[in-house]
Amino acid sequence: MMNDVLNVIAKRYSCRDFADTPLTQTEVKSLVDAALAAPSAVNRQPWHICVITDKALIDELDMEGMNVLANAEDKSTYERIIQRGGKIFYNAPCMFMIASDGSPYSAMDCGILSQNIALAAHSLGLGNVICGMAGIPLSGPHGDDYKKRLQFPKGYGFGIAVLVGWAKSGKDPHEPDMGKVTYITP
Repeated sequence: MMNDVLNVIAKRYSCRDFADTPLTQTEVKSLVDAALAAPSAVNRQPWHICVITDKALIDELDMEGMNVLANAEDKSTYERIIQRGGKIFYNAPCMFMIASDGSPYSAMDCGILSQNIALAAHSLGLGNVICGMAGIPLSGPHGDDYKKRLQFPKGYGFGIAVLVGWAKSGKDPHEPDMGKVTYITP
């Protein structure tokens, strides 16, 4: 028997096709609340969440990321994104850019926070995808400028991001791979 939480976990998928519809303030607030409920090692909360609903800025970051990838020595990621429609952020109307203080366990803690956002978004009927590629525009020649515009605290760097919006199309979640599990029993 599945309860609501287990059902959300089982049905969530990575959305890569967002509608233009913006999120409401209530939806954004619900996702922020879910994010801030995330546990962290020693309750250090080594994150800062930049909630971006400025679609023009998200599109600008997308273009900057594509420029960085186009100028990279290895063009395989750039070519893969071009084949998927040429958008790193899939037209998402909202991005939760999570900055990290880089302390021990911060990568894990930011990952937990991003999962809270993703599961909460799915529970609200919103499409979402956890997006490590959001760090690409921050790694390019204008990265420091973007970190200032996004108001990263001093000393913080990219942790992870979550793209959220209304899905234009759905898909099934990935198939669980039970081969990845070992049971150690008495």
